[in-house]
Amino acid sequence: MLVSRTALVFAAASAAALLGTPSATADAAPTVGGGSGILVDSRVGCTLTTIGRDNAQRLVGLTAGHCGAPGATVVVEGDPAGAAVGRFAYTDHTLDYAVIEFDEQRVTPVNHVGGTTITEMGGPAQFPAIVCKRGSTSGTSCGVVWGDVRATATETWTQMCVMKGDSGAPVVIGSTLVGMVNAYLGVGCFGPEVGTNISTIMNDLNARGEIGAGYRPL
Repeated sequence: MLVSRTALVFAAASAAALLGTPSATADAAPTVGGGSGILVDSRVGCTLTTIGRDNAQRLVGLTAGHCGAPGATVVVEGDPAGAAVGRFAYTDHTLDYAVIEFDEQRVTPVNHVGGTTITEMGGPAQFPAIVCKRGSTSGTSCGVVWGDVRATATETWTQMCVMKGDSGAPVVIGSTLVGMVNAYLGVGCFGPEVGTNISTIMNDLNARGEIGAGYRPL
């Protein structure tokens, strides 16, 4: 089929215009919230527990402490650009939690990810309550609360499916954040899950009085 020179010129101009105009999708900052997958130093996969603001109005989030050390960079899992959107500002290995400071220009913070919504924080869940988590590897799962089995006053055991990559996943009752996923015992999605209570983390953050103190979810 023959195509006129005029048509070719028009097609070339149209293509140039399309290529030269960035799309809104390409420019949009990736959304991130409790339950979003993150990559730490572009190699360790974990899950964000929650995102919100501290008493200095910094945009910060929480995840498991074993996911990274202070200074480690954070990339949103699945972001095609793969740009760093934040860094680990503080890591506590005793309670196994970390504070991430986000670049507000590089993320769109949300309080709803994959059916999990976080609007407030609460005390530890007690037997026989049912809690749910949103992990980047195993998605959403729910299970019964066994409680503070080791009498630590800092952690809660549950019977939820968790796997590698779910570390830091938010543990919720309804839209109330009560803890984070830190580990599982035995076999993933079969052995019980163990996680730090969010109230314990908040008490520690507030006592330190540094980044993350006074944290509230969006």
